[in-house]
Amino acid sequence: MSMQLGSVTLDQPVILAPLSGITDLPFRRMVAGFGVDFVVSEMIASEGVVNGNRLSRERAISAPDEGLRIVQLAGCLPETMAQAARLSRDQGADVIDINMGCPVKKVVGGSAGSALMRDEDLALRLIEAVVGAVDVPVTLKMRTGWDHHHRNAPALAARAQAAGVAMITVHGRTRCQFYEGKADWDFIAEVRRAVDIPVIANGDVVCVEDARAMLACSGADGVMIGRGAFGRPWFPAQVRHYLQTGEHLSDPGMATQRDTAISHYDAILAHYGEGRGLRIARKHVNRYLERLGIGKADRRQVLRQCSSGAVVQHIANLYERTMQREAA
Repeated sequence: MSMQLGSVTLDQPVILAPLSGITDLPFRRMVAGFGVDFVVSEMIASEGVVNGNRLSRERAISAPDEGLRIVQLAGCLPETMAQAARLSRDQGADVIDINMGCPVKKVVGGSAGSALMRDEDLALRLIEAVVGAVDVPVTLKMRTGWDHHHRNAPALAARAQAAGVAMITVHGRTRCQFYEGKADWDFIAEVRRAVDIPVIANGDVVCVEDARAMLACSGADGVMIGRGAFGRPWFPAQVRHYLQTGEHLSDPGMATQRDTAISHYDAILAHYGEGRGLRIARKHVNRYLERLGIGKADRRQVLRQCSSGAVVQHIANLYERTMQREAA
């Protein structure tokens, strides 16, 4: 199926998932720079958008090199979600994505995220409010259901389509699974059969072959990659290349990986400022080095540094050590 989202037409897209605390602007730009179809903003609280708080404003910042600007909103009040959608559209959003998949207690406790799957009528009112508020495509991200006994994604997807949603993404787990167990790609096929609009499958794509297997099991029109891209922003582009050509695209050379990690680190500091940036960057630096095979003790030494220059030097040294070991 060829799908239209905003001004873009694509076959079998590869999309970077929204991950709170991870897929901020510096990370999205890194992923987009390697070549991917779409990147989605971090989840943004609708009340924060309406009230104009700092975190919501920060998460809404975009850049032209991200491509299509997709803003994901979370909330449980239809009018507040509609108002947040209008404000996001006025600020340049090309697509509004509604979050009905976040499983964390803070979000679910406020009756937002995946908690909305327990109240389909409220979920539908919220969808209708957002669709009616903006003149751009509205998409929806959900889970398979609240728990294994209430996997209502197909029914909710059908109602969402009738309300005007343009695309649905399904993470193949219930809310109660969080990120445990295996994503149920076969169940996503039930959502695919329930609607005529594009369906995107999400969950457990950690190698390029997983993406092809996921599409075969689910019949989905594209894949969304979240945790698989953490620490390797080139991975979604590798998936995209494999799905298009059947060929494996090699990992970037070690020097390119080093430069990517350092460029990402510098971009985080430039975006947040030195003080906050040092703290926020630690999780990314740790993941780059963990994927490189660096042990905990060496990673801990890097993360304890209080100077950005010292951090960059440590990163460079660890990559150099790895390159020398591989050469030997």
